[in-house]
Amino acid sequence: MSATSSQPRPVVRVSHLSKRFRLFHERHQSLKQSLLNRRRSTHEDFWALRDISFDVHEGETFGIVGHNGSGKSTMLKCLTKILQPDEGSVSVDGTISALLELGAGFHPELSGRENVYLNAAILGVPRKYVHERFDEIVAFSGLEQFIDTPVKNYSSGMFVRLGFAVAVNVDPDVLIIDEVLAVGDADFQAKCGDKIAEFRDRGKTIVLVTHDMGDVVRLCKRAAWIDHGTLRMIGAPSEITDAYLDTAHAGRSVEINDSMRWGSGEIRISSVELLDGAEQPITIPRSGDPLAIRFVLSAERPVLDPELTVSVFDQSGTLISEIGTRSRNARIDQVHGERRVTLELDHLALTEGTYELSAEVRDESGQREFDVRNRFVKFDVLKGTDGDRGLVTLGGNWNV
Repeated sequence: MSATSSQPRPVVRVSHLSKRFRLFHERHQSLKQSLLNRRRSTHEDFWALRDISFDVHEGETFGIVGHNGSGKSTMLKCLTKILQPDEGSVSVDGTISALLELGAGFHPELSGRENVYLNAAILGVPRKYVHERFDEIVAFSGLEQFIDTPVKNYSSGMFVRLGFAVAVNVDPDVLIIDEVLAVGDADFQAKCGDKIAEFRDRGKTIVLVTHDMGDVVRLCKRAAWIDHGTLRMIGAPSEITDAYLDTAHAGRSVEINDSMRWGSGEIRISSVELLDGAEQPITIPRSGDPLAIRFVLSAERPVLDPELTVSVFDQSGTLISEIGTRSRNARIDQVHGERRVTLELDHLALTEGTYELSAEVRDESGQREFDVRNRFVKFDVLKGTDGDRGLVTLGGNWNV
């Protein structure tokens, strides 16, 4: 056997792909207006993709990352023949199944049962095959109770669960997924991850678009970064995500959002500030570095023995850590006027990513809410020098 024959064969080929859309600045409301203005340019060409080339090999899980509007979804629509390239070519060897948009291929007036068959037919799957796998599809979606309900009454999570169940259970050679792994509860997300792992083990090919860099590193063998319609990089997932996040974090700052705030107002959380090890304001802390989170509490009248609690969440809403002053044996004897309270961290255990912070002040019994600011601070964390991955870094030292 020659050395080249043992190499995995490409099953997805993208060659010098370009896709153009027309952006209209003025739409004519009548035939007369169209005739009068026929020589006037009322649109411009927008190239969503420009000269992109890559191959995806048989049995490979290939990730595509990029900011919103970078051209990722347009790329997947070209792979599935929903869109035709204006230049270049795309080819897929084998059967293909795709989950591109919420409820794509579903008819809102039909039941979940009817939409399973409709969605499978769109994918080119014979009705007999779907009938044999129907119970498995419904069981995977977890929608047995609602399968005969019109899908117009489904929640967004139910839409995706049913669509994903059809897409992965019709046994395609190539599975294309566009930003749906974060939809649904934790149990369904785990099932999706297990199913993708099963696909990989069976030698199936997966093309995955996601904003979750953890999924890219954990699931993919290679990845591509598309930026404003052009291919910036292609290579190992960790290299691609690092380069993309370095650019994504540039110019970002701490965001404050008080859309979810309540309480009696006897004490108010007036401000919050992130500080570095030298107690200087910082917008983007780095994993592993010292960090202080300083709160200013204010009260017009004296309030005795309040408790301040801080909670940190990841972008999917998972609680990572919750720390209260009382649980750490720190007492705020009273607040009258302004009082500064600072949470000091010797090293930030959060790894690279985007996080949200909540803070609340209650009375000593924990029953009366003075001020609750729910997930009101959004901040980024840069990659640390240790290169640890996951949600948090355990720290420590190796002894060999």
